[in-house]
Amino acid sequence: MSLLKFVFILLEVLLLFNLLIFVHELGHFLAARWRGLKVDRFAIWFGKPLWKKNINGVEYVLGCIPAGGYVSLPQMATMEAIEGKADTAAETLPPVSAWDKILVAFAGPLFSFLLALAFAVVVMLVGRPVSESETTTVIGYVEKDGPAEKAGLRPGDRILAVDGQPVSKFGGMGDSVTWRVVRSEGARISVKVERDGQVLEFQPEPAREPTKIWQRQSLRQIRILPAMSSIVAVVITNSPAAVAGLRPGDRILSVNGQPLFHFAALGEYVEQHANEALTLEVQRGSARFSVSVRPEKPISPPDEKPRLGIIWNASGDTRLAYPGAVEQVRASVMVMVDTFEALFASKSDIKPQHLGGAVKIMDVYYRLFDSEQGWRLAIWFSVLMNVNLALLNLLPIPVLDGGHILLAIIEGIRRRPISMRLINAIQTTCAVLLIGFMVYLAFYDVQELPWKRSKEKLPELKFAPKPPTAP
Repeated sequence: MSLLKFVFILLEVLLLFNLLIFVHELGHFLAARWRGLKVDRFAIWFGKPLWKKNINGVEYVLGCIPAGGYVSLPQMATMEAIEGKADTAAETLPPVSAWDKILVAFAGPLFSFLLALAFAVVVMLVGRPVSESETTTVIGYVEKDGPAEKAGLRPGDRILAVDGQPVSKFGGMGDSVTWRVVRSEGARISVKVERDGQVLEFQPEPAREPTKIWQRQSLRQIRILPAMSSIVAVVITNSPAAVAGLRPGDRILSVNGQPLFHFAALGEYVEQHANEALTLEVQRGSARFSVSVRPEKPISPPDEKPRLGIIWNASGDTRLAYPGAVEQVRASVMVMVDTFEALFASKSDIKPQHLGGAVKIMDVYYRLFDSEQGWRLAIWFSVLMNVNLALLNLLPIPVLDGGHILLAIIEGIRRRPISMRLINAIQTTCAVLLIGFMVYLAFYDVQELPWKRSKEKLPELKFAPKPPTAP
């Protein structure tokens, strides 16, 4: 990737990420102005200011830690551990009613919901790419000696239910195969499938990938992949596939008469028949034809197994979907509900360490922008992020907007203000815990950054030159 492209994508990520924070804090700011509260500071991000400017008595700040933002309101519960000491002493200002405090605190999540709805309308108009894993529950590949194979599952099986819950897609959250497997809690997982018109049930024992102590613990899996089109992305020069005349965009439908549900199955088949000529059924445009190809050992990397010399399109077929705006927001809310249910379930494998912090969010945005149709994916992902920001901030935890609302309700019931010393102690304690949790998540997030995952560059795949064919 060129440096210019990297910088351009990084700027796109920062712009969109800042927009989410800015709109949320703008809600607080405008509500505070509307209700006549004193505003000391409007800050995006935390930490030492990279930039600040005082305009009409309000200090506007851009911090150095990309993890949120705040509006400093000395007449409400302060958060000096995060915001710093207020410029104006609360004692010198008129008191604010509990109702005004609730309105100002709620305005931030409300603006995040409105921004989510705005993004959802854009997605509804321009569409978002949908992969094959979101439109099928058919198994495309079963790992050899994996839990699914040992239980009897096969490629071509259409999964109807996992762990007693119906499924409508393979990947993602909600009613997906992957999520139902992750959320299961028993020693074995019930998987109900349709095979050749019959409904069968299997009981694979889930497995986990080994992880190091400083990495996130892996989650349950039964080692299957969804059915997807085997589309050629690149044909290696001098490879058997090149000699056979295969081209980028070709679809491989079958090998030696066996239907191909996933390109991983072809790689496994090649290993098992390394010394045989294979017949591939190919679709190119509207035409179908067969080619004969014999696997060959490449000259680089050394000791590589016989291969065909095909690099696959890992995304398979994608299409544009145009989901309704309300449907998108509702789906994002359900993602949050499912996540919280998993976090608090007594036997769930999903722990706080599996959540993603600011580093993870920015990494996801970067990878989305770097992909084909990236801007569409980033806008769609922003619907979820804004709903996430709104709901998390509504939790009744001091420091968060929901905590402000809770304190205001208590104040309204008591009909007198809560001791500022008590509020400061609670806010400071929660702020320290929140910062600690953000650092905790960032520690795991950093382990999964691309530069951590790809330190070693794989050697280029090369095949021996072939003699020219006779005219």
